[in-house]
Formats: sequence, C-alpha cells, structure tokens
Amino acid sequence: MRLAALAARLEERDGRLALSGADGWMQGRTMYGGASTYLAYRAVLSRFPDLPPLRAAQVGFVAPVLDDIAIEVSMLRQGRSVSQVTTDLYSDGALAHRTLWLFGSARPANAEVAVGRAEDFVPFDQAEPFPAHSDPGFFTHRFEQRRGETKGGTRIGAFRRWIRLHERDGMDATDELLAIADALPPGSARAMVRKGPLSSINWSMTLLGEARPTRDGWWLVETASNYAGDGFSSETLRLWDADGAEVMRGLQSVAIFG
Repeated sequence: MRLAALAARLEERDGRLALSGADGWMQGRTMYGGASTYLAYRAVLSRFPDLPPLRAAQVGFVAPVLDDIAIEVSMLRQGRSVSQVTTDLYSDGALAHRTLWLFGSARPANAEVAVGRAEDFVPFDQAEPFPAHSDPGFFTHRFEQRRGETKGGTRIGAFRRWIRLHERDGMDATDELLAIADALPPGSARAMVRKGPLSSINWSMTLLGEARPTRDGWWLVETASNYAGDGFSSETLRLWDADGAEVMRGLQSVAIFG
C-alpha cells in the first residue's frame, strides 16, 4: 500500500493514532525508517493541522518497528512563529521510534545564505537505472532508482542516487523528502571489509527553506561517511532537487556489525 494511503488509515485508539498492517515497507525485521518517520509526521499534522512548514527534526530509532504501530503526539511549545512537537511511536507495546519536530513560519530575513548546488552529477534523464533489490518484499521496490554519480566516480564511503517514489499521489514535497531521505545504505557500507548488517541509530535533518516540488518527482540523494571505526559510522545525508539545488541536509549515527 502506498504511504499516503497508510497515513490515511491512522485511527484513534486509546489516545493514540494507531495503524495495523503496514505491509510492503519493511527492511528485514524493522519498518523502513523513512516510512515510520513519514507516518509519525502525518500523525502530527492529524493532531495539529494548522502548523507552519516543517523546518527540522531529530529522530531516534530506538527499537525495531513492526507493521502494527501506535503513535502518541505531544505539543511541547507553540510560540508565535515556532512550534515544537514530539512523537513517540510504539510497536509491540514498546517504544520504538521517537522524534522531536520543529515547525516554523517564515519571517523577514536578517541573514541570507544561498543553498548549495550539487557538483559532478548525471542528470536524472541521462542516468542509468539502478537494479532492483533481490528480495521482492524489500521496501526499495517502492522506489525507482538511477545512478547519480559520473561514470567511474564511485567513492569509498559514499553513495549517490536519483530516487523517486513510484506512487506519489496525495503527497507534497515534504512528504516525499521524509519518505526517501533514508532510502540509501549508509556510505560506510562501501568501506566495510566484510559484509554484515548496518543499522541507523538516529537521524537529525534540516530542510533548507520550505520544501517545493521537484521535476518529475526525482530527488538526488547522497550518504557519506565522515568517520567509521569502533563499530560505528558518522554519516552526512544530503538531498538535492532535479535541478541540483540542495533541499535537505542531515546527520546520522550508524551501527556497523559483522
């Protein structure tokens, strides 16, 4: 089921917004982080539909998220221009996902710095398709992916691909960014000596201005390890629109096993 349809199925249950049967969005034993984060975001908007645009979020991936969930939404503070909201997502009766959301209204600028531009990328309409995952039930089958690096430009500790959702009906640009930003493997996967599992521990993101639609639904996504050692990696996440303008930047801590 497409993400927007899943969000529409969130229903009141004992003071929480609950959903049963989020099939098709799993990665191994847990729900894909972009899907769980998107559902938490839509739960916020269900409770507080008049919030200003999303500006930033801090996500904690506490435990595996199964396909039956319940989400608690709390307003921490609602100021004149900035609102801070928390979501606690429960799965199998335990806290599994916690997010602090920051929403903010635009106001006259007292400082202006232009967004960065992507360099050395292949336009999406010239990029080679990226092969599908071998497991037909894996969440990446919900996306179309193309290679985002120049030929021979593979970097150790980094991935870059074009990504768009197959089904985007009912989703705006913020929805799409939350849904795809965590879609790539950590960049440190390209530096691993042995194959083994990796797991995101947290995710801090900032939107660079109000999110606006991109051409044909294509976003350029990059994960890059800043440091990997002692079983952990610090990862920078960057997203650009189809014209190469940066729209989101994030930071993740990743656990490396194996």
